[in-house]
Amino acid sequence: MIFESLRRRFYIQLLEFPNHSRIIHSCECEYAVLRYRPCFRAAGIWNCSSEVGLRRRQVLEQIDKELAKGDDRAALFLLKESQGKLDGVRCFGAARQIPQRLYTLEELKLNGIETSSLLSPLDSTLGSIERYIQLAAGLLAVSAWNLFEFTTQQIFYLSLGFLFLWTLDSVALNGGVGSLVLDTIGHTFSKKYHNRVIQHEAGHFLIAYLLGVLPKGYTTSSFEAFQKEGSLNLQAGTAFVDFEFLEEVNAGKVSATMLNRFSCIALAGVATEYLLYGCAEGGLADINKLDVLLKGLGFTQKKADSQVRWAVLNTVLILRRHESARTKLADAMSSGKSVGNCIDVIENSIHLPDL
Repeated sequence: MIFESLRRRFYIQLLEFPNHSRIIHSCECEYAVLRYRPCFRAAGIWNCSSEVGLRRRQVLEQIDKELAKGDDRAALFLLKESQGKLDGVRCFGAARQIPQRLYTLEELKLNGIETSSLLSPLDSTLGSIERYIQLAAGLLAVSAWNLFEFTTQQIFYLSLGFLFLWTLDSVALNGGVGSLVLDTIGHTFSKKYHNRVIQHEAGHFLIAYLLGVLPKGYTTSSFEAFQKEGSLNLQAGTAFVDFEFLEEVNAGKVSATMLNRFSCIALAGVATEYLLYGCAEGGLADINKLDVLLKGLGFTQKKADSQVRWAVLNTVLILRRHESARTKLADAMSSGKSVGNCIDVIENSIHLPDL
């Protein structure tokens, strides 16, 4: 009824002012569009959100298939082709970022960021678990000695055997077995550790996607990584379609855009932990890799510090804006959802004005 009354009023104005027919016709069309907003299947107009979501999920399912085949280029092509379409992805590479300049530590503090708690991760949870295991092993050895009445010579040979196995793992397997056992115990008996690892990887995944880098897979435990890759030296982590970045690195010329993306991705895990727990425990390897990259590019310490501070602030601000999306993404990753499903969670959780 509101639009009908407006329609009649415009026609009255048309009679009074015939020279303004074009303007009135334009207004008439505009209100007609507002009035007939629902989806019209017969006319071939698909503007319903359910149909948009269905088309997007079909694209994401195809991306999952390409990633499963190992065709990263095809997967990235499909995602980029979907950008900007009504039924395509909206959030890929669309994050709002801060200007790149030299930020001081005081500016980071004004934004509630203590770099000492973020950039110096110490895994106290696994450290505590490791100490408990050592204590339990000692008590078990004493109990076995008393129960089975082992001789001193038998204790010596048993200790020598354990020492040999520990040395073999450390040297030949780079501590892979020990790390696998420790991580598995941590996930099994420490809910805090389990949740922290998942949130850490969700931070990597979300920042990568919002900055325009396609995640191609993830694991949330060393055991899962061992099952997928068959290697003992892998921990929980997120892998990315990074051939464009590697091509630039191999050419010795990394663009500022590409460096900024991967600087933020590298720090996204520790930034997520900092926002949730007040300090980071995991992610030391991520920081070390970024440090090696910046040194390899010939960055001075001052320039490297500037790059890291910008990346920290930029990443933290993006994560704060999209806390709800990260939480839902972490739930999806905890359930083992595919990359395509995780992307769909992000797309459904973020409204365009929030980007």
